[in-house]
Parts: sequence; structure tokens; C-alpha cells
Amino acid sequence: MKPHYNIPVFIPHLGCPFQCIFCNQNKIASNRGIPARAELITSINEHLDTIRTSGDNIELAFFGGSFTAIDRKLQEEYLSAVQPYLKSGQISSIRISTRPDYIDNNILQFLLSYGVKTIELGVQSFSDEVLKASCRGYSCSDVFKASRLIKSFGFKLGIQLMIGLPGDNHAFDMESTRQAITLAPDMARIYPTLVIAGTALHRLFERQKYKPLDLSEAVTTCKEMFLQFQQHDIAVIRMGLHPGEELLSPGNIIAGPFHPAFGELVEQEVFKEQACRVIAKYNEDNESSGQLILFVHKQDMSKMIGHQKNNLLYLKNQCQLRDIKIKTNPVYERDTVGLAVGNESEPLFTLTRKEFIELRKGNQACPTHLPEFSFF
Repeated sequence: MKPHYNIPVFIPHLGCPFQCIFCNQNKIASNRGIPARAELITSINEHLDTIRTSGDNIELAFFGGSFTAIDRKLQEEYLSAVQPYLKSGQISSIRISTRPDYIDNNILQFLLSYGVKTIELGVQSFSDEVLKASCRGYSCSDVFKASRLIKSFGFKLGIQLMIGLPGDNHAFDMESTRQAITLAPDMARIYPTLVIAGTALHRLFERQKYKPLDLSEAVTTCKEMFLQFQQHDIAVIRMGLHPGEELLSPGNIIAGPFHPAFGELVEQEVFKEQACRVIAKYNEDNESSGQLILFVHKQDMSKMIGHQKNNLLYLKNQCQLRDIKIKTNPVYERDTVGLAVGNESEPLFTLTRKEFIELRKGNQACPTHLPEFSFF
């Protein structure tokens, strides 16, 4: 598969009439204000100069605000500026993000005429209780209506969820995941709630009226959500906020489970449990060996090894091994773990991600403990 490239354009908090409890878009996206048409064109050209591939996998993505809620003339100005790149084939499509309550037939027809192919909805939660506590301004029924309408027009649908919002809990997060899956989106993003300076959530936190998730809780919940989406072949394209320059500026993040490689931590936990299952499955029919080799795809090495080799240390202690090594297997698909004993060069047993998910369905997850992480 060819790599996919996004040319990001941030439109911080434009068009949104609401002030959600967790939101300070000037901190999250950019302090530069409204991008002008000339600025947009310059940014596109600069990105295209650095991308060494054809335009059939290059997408322009409007992030940061609710695109369909901004003034229609400004939408047209932005979208018309991209048209020459679409016609020349330098860019294949346009992606936007918006709110569920700013979607209707006229809006979708307009977006379709300008080459928009993907619409991501900032859903955050499928719990009306959580949506109300977060001052989102719409209900779960609005999410279903907007999502189904988007798909009926032939757009790709993305669902963005947040965990750890006021009034939220693990059960609500899993129910939100289940509800999202029923809409059959093409992709999903999962964001742990952070306390950003200057937000209403910041004030609640200072008054001890809100307690954010810790890193371990956030990773554990995201892991379960991630596996549910994987089970239904829905790509999770990001977990955790992008650690941009503005977000990492001193004083912006007040509290919450931030880690610059949050998604990697989640996937490391998945690989740890998957390896645990491989070893347990092998030991069902074979004598336990003190020396094991685990095989993975070369791009999964860091996920299998874990942060500061925590996965290897855990498996060695948990499975009472003298030694454990990680090797790559050139014929493996991604997310597959194989096992060999001693000095054997070929795996005796393999477990794909699909098989792993099926295996854990009727059983409790392997007992794992998330180690303490260094945030930076």
C-alpha cells in the first residue's frame, strides 16, 4: 500500500457557536488566527514540495474547527483554492471535521460539489448525559442522523470519541464504541480528555469538581476500544492528541493522561497481551520452555518490545522465562505474533490479531499491569 499523506490546515474554533467544557482551540490548534487564502495556497505548495509520491494518496484536511459551521463564503474561499490541485491530480481529495448538528442535505451537496470525500464528526460520546455535562449542544440522536446522512451521500465517515469527560466512565466509553460500530464508520479517533488552560474544565479541576483519568486508566480503556474497532475492521487512525508545538508549550496542559506517544503505548499493551496469549496457547500442549523467541512484522518491533523494554520484562517475569528474544519475520502480516523455542529459526505457533480477538472474547484478558511511564 502507498503511504497516505495529509496536508493539514488548522481553522481554530471558526464557526462553532458553542464553548465546550474541555475546549480551548487557541491552545489545541493554533494561535495564528484565521488562515487567509494566500496562506492556504502557500502551505499546500510547501507540503507538496516535500512529498515524494503521486497525488492519488494526498489529502487536504481541514482540522481544528467545525468546518460546515463557518461562514459559507469562507468555506467556498477555502475549497475553491484547492480546486486547481484536485484538477491537476496533485491532491486526490479533501477531508473536513465538523459537528453532528451542522450536517444536512444542502451542506453535504455543497461539500460533494467541491471534492470533499471524508467527513469526520466530533462525536465525543454517545451518552446524552456526558454530552450535556460537556456542553456539546447536541444529542446522541443528532449523531445517528448526521452519520447516516453522510454515508447516504457516499462520503467516508470518521468518528471522533473522547474518554474521561465529566460524567463519563468505562462502561459509557465501551457503549460509545459499540454505538459507533453500528454506524460502520470508515475510521475512528480516540482522544483522552486533557485539562487545557483557560477552559471551563480547568476551572472545575481547580475546584476539585473534576478528576481526569490517569495514564494507566486511559491506556486500558483505549486498548479495549481499539480492539473493538479492529474486530469490526474499522481503522483507528489516531489515539491521543497530536503533540504539536502549541500544545506542548509550558502551562497549556494542566492535567490529564497526556503522553507524546499515547497511541504507541496503547498498541504496546495490545501486543503484550497478544504475546501472553501466544505463550499460554503454546504451553497448553507443550512443556514450558525457559527460552522463547517471538516473531513480529518489522514495523511492529517497538510495539512488541514496549517502552523501555517493559513488555519483555513483563513477559519474562510473568511466564518465568530465562530469556526472551524478538525477531522479525518477513512473511508476517502486521499485528501477528509467532513463537519459537530455543534456537529455532521458524515459528512453531502464530497468532494473528483476528485470532487473538476471537480468543479473548469468551475469556478474561491476561492479567497485565501497566508500568509507570516517563512522560517525556
